[in-house]
Amino acid sequence: MEMTTALWSFALVVGLLTLTPGLDTALILRTSALGHRRQAWGVVLGIQTGTLLWGALTSAGVTALLTASQLGYEILRWAGAAYLVWMGVGMLRSRAHPEPEDGAPADTPADTPAGGLAQGWRRGLLTNLLNPKVGVFYVAVLPQFIPAGAPHFAAGVALTCVHVVEGLLWSTVLVGFAQALRGRLRRPAARRAMDRVTGLAVVGFGVKLAVSD
Repeated sequence: MEMTTALWSFALVVGLLTLTPGLDTALILRTSALGHRRQAWGVVLGIQTGTLLWGALTSAGVTALLTASQLGYEILRWAGAAYLVWMGVGMLRSRAHPEPEDGAPADTPADTPAGGLAQGWRRGLLTNLLNPKVGVFYVAVLPQFIPAGAPHFAAGVALTCVHVVEGLLWSTVLVGFAQALRGRLRRPAARRAMDRVTGLAVVGFGVKLAVSD
């Protein structure tokens, strides 16, 4: 398989994965709909940083330890599950308060820097890195698309960059969609409903990660 063919094939596979609604989609939509545009882009960049790290570690052979070490996988799985449940419960608890979760007043402009880009980046990065299923996905799928004879690490990172670019493009659509509706979604009743739905979804992802084999 030629590198060009590998890139297009991998783009199709991860493109379908990117479009599938999941935890990343929920976090981006909620953060952006609340008017925290910088924080939303921080979440996006954090998620894609995590994706790039998973791809680089897989290309270097490091993440193969996840599939080889049951203990390592279990530690990461339980850490990820605990983090997701903690974050989801925090969203559920904040739904009764009119202020955004970073403590700024409800009428704070969308570009207010307090707790913005850096906070979002940390949240997106941790959400991605503490999900061992992302690492297992890369271990199982990425090597199959690296052409024989190609530099393993360079080819793996190049393929991962395709995933990152697709993630950024789709995130742009999500942020734009949420920003267009933020006037309605920032109303107290709408925010409470959004926090309830997103919080339950995040807790559900955490519980599913905890009980999955």
